[in-house]
Amino acid sequence: MVWTDLHSKIQRAIKVRGLFERNQRLLVGVSGGQDSLCLIRLLLDLQPKWGWCLGVVHCDHRWRVDSQANAVHVQNLAKTWEIPFYLETATQSINSEARARNWRYQAFGKIAQIYNYQYIVTGHTASDRAETLLYNLIRGAGSDGLQALTWRRCLDSDLILVRPLLEITRSQVGLFCQQFNLPIWEDVTNQDLQYARNRIRQELVPYLQAKFNPQVELNLSQTAELLQAEVDFLEQAAQELRQEATEWGMVNGEKYWRLNRRILNQSHIALQRRAMRQVLIQVTSVAPNFEHIEKLIALITAPNRTQSDPFPGGAIARVKNDWIHFHIN
Repeated sequence: MVWTDLHSKIQRAIKVRGLFERNQRLLVGVSGGQDSLCLIRLLLDLQPKWGWCLGVVHCDHRWRVDSQANAVHVQNLAKTWEIPFYLETATQSINSEARARNWRYQAFGKIAQIYNYQYIVTGHTASDRAETLLYNLIRGAGSDGLQALTWRRCLDSDLILVRPLLEITRSQVGLFCQQFNLPIWEDVTNQDLQYARNRIRQELVPYLQAKFNPQVELNLSQTAELLQAEVDFLEQAAQELRQEATEWGMVNGEKYWRLNRRILNQSHIALQRRAMRQVLIQVTSVAPNFEHIEKLIALITAPNRTQSDPFPGGAIARVKNDWIHFHIN
């Protein structure tokens, strides 16, 4: 086996970040593109050192005329590698990137649970991380959105999603695939500029590299890494604040739920916003937008008997002395 710099990088990432344990079952998402082929080749090369049991899963979205041939191509590769292959085929048209992504993760999770895999592994790179940061920045996301694509994420209590290539750019992956003559299946939809992410990849990132910073992908990926640690810290602190300020109880047989304004008012606005976001997710069961959070924040210092407009789902918040009371229809 030829040992490359990418082998060293992924080996180091696995050890330092604790991405996997030894002798575990890893289900690897393989589209046939260069990123996923690079990933599975690296994992196959490291397998003897770690004792993993590897499997390949492929999702056929049925939105390309060559999608079935693509699936057969990946299946044949899995046979060559002598590892299990699992195929999930869409039963209806999936016409958006977001829906396709959600369907893929549901398919991955179902197969992992059926066949007892502890980890789902995907080939997201530093380039994907940089593009996601730009995409979410343009859409007006806060720090949570800007740090998207984390190294590890729990999909449920027994299943972990891992992205081991987040320190490796797409150009590095391409050179690796050339070096080992990996049979890449080109996805023509990656060139379709009707998709915002493709425009970022094909037009915006090359422009930033040429006009501002040749290392923009790595630098943005590192920014996302820094934000991830800060978001984790702030989210934990906000959860502690929310728990301290929240009071539940019963009055005349009716359940009440309220927030202590004095406790909230002693905290930094950054923690207030995060705590209020957590509260609204509990109340409305949907992710609140900036206006919803600010509307609730305003009640911390509002006059007595002030009340909010209805939040999604119809809930209303009302000030009563030192408390913000929630009334849920």
